[in-house]
Amino acid sequence: MTKHIILWQFKDKLSAEEKKTAAAGAKKALEALKGRIEGLTDIKVITEKLDTSNADMMLDSTFTSADALHNYSIHPLHVKAADEFVRPFTKSRTCIDYNYNDN
Repeated sequence: MTKHIILWQFKDKLSAEEKKTAAAGAKKALEALKGRIEGLTDIKVITEKLDTSNADMMLDSTFTSADALHNYSIHPLHVKAADEFVRPFTKSRTCIDYNYNDN
């Protein structure tokens, strides 16, 4: 199994309401990918954070393999969701990908 975790920060120029709207759009678009891209077994977007956080939003996704993650990264449905609902609103992205044994 392969985990793909991303932390994003929203652009400073966005108002609190714009950030809330952007987070909701990203959550809906990205979570809708489950069952639509081969090898993607789980995906969730965390938008409700504690005040101690230094990221605004998190993606936590699981894939059957690193190859499945690669295929997801270039899949048209994923690219469309990221281009429309994430990239226009974020200023930074931190990612960690790792393999693990699901035993």
